[in-house]
Amino acid sequence: MNGFINLLKPPGMTSSDAVVRVRHLLDRGTRIGHGGTLDPDAAGVLPICIGKATRLFDYIIDKRKTYIAEMRLGLRTDTDDAAGRIVSALPVNVTAEDVQAALCDFTGDIMQVPPVYSALKRDGEALYKKARKGETVQLEPRPVKVYSLELLYRLSPERYMLKIVCGKGVYIRALLRDIGQKLGCGAHMAFLLRSESGAFDVNSACTLEELKDKAELERCLYPMDHPLGAYPKIDVGAQYRKNLLDGQVLRPEWLIGETDRADGALRVYLEGEFAGMGEWTEQGVQMKCMLLDREA
Repeated sequence: MNGFINLLKPPGMTSSDAVVRVRHLLDRGTRIGHGGTLDPDAAGVLPICIGKATRLFDYIIDKRKTYIAEMRLGLRTDTDDAAGRIVSALPVNVTAEDVQAALCDFTGDIMQVPPVYSALKRDGEALYKKARKGETVQLEPRPVKVYSLELLYRLSPERYMLKIVCGKGVYIRALLRDIGQKLGCGAHMAFLLRSESGAFDVNSACTLEELKDKAELERCLYPMDHPLGAYPKIDVGAQYRKNLLDGQVLRPEWLIGETDRADGALRVYLEGEFAGMGEWTEQGVQMKCMLLDREA
């Protein structure tokens, strides 16, 4: 079994726990992983890679993600979300217009300090484990990309719903924390839903309850090239199957149809079958991720 499951992760479960639940439905030894961690208290789209699809992790992790988040102003917590301990409480004297103006400073290429309570590792140990032991870790800001940050509506003077479209590595908890700091009253993330992750969206996601057996898992399985449609596509002539499987550079004359050279990764097909991912070199296309098995 090879492909992707568009899982609707419930709140109160880690991404790793969700993977374990799906693993129980697979044959022993089947590789499995997820395509981007979602906070335990958050809900939403969690792509699950199964079998050979695990080799495509690097090609799906960079895709855009869309979140719907509730920002609670006035209360700052040690985890930057509602599960944490309140570390400061300040009056909220801002308007919706103030919030809207602040969002402009957090759009585009920004620097972000990750939350102390996160799965990032320092000296081989997850930061959240160090934080629970009371250890202080100095974290450096790192570059992330926020494509858009939209104020959807105000629930109350302290609560605002936001829509965030961003790239990999963005911590929404940290983003709302920093917006609260900008507004001078602090903030934490009260609710988070990941509504899109690359080609997967919440409307077509399946729940763990729906994945009750292997047959249902197969029904929900997306083909391995489903989340890769944004990459250019090339086709290799059938007579060059052995050359492809031997790992040879694919010469331009071996390719079918238009073969405009493009920087970066591209999808490679052989007789309509998805063969994997490659990149253009001076000589032709070099395979970077082979999904077809060598013939006996």
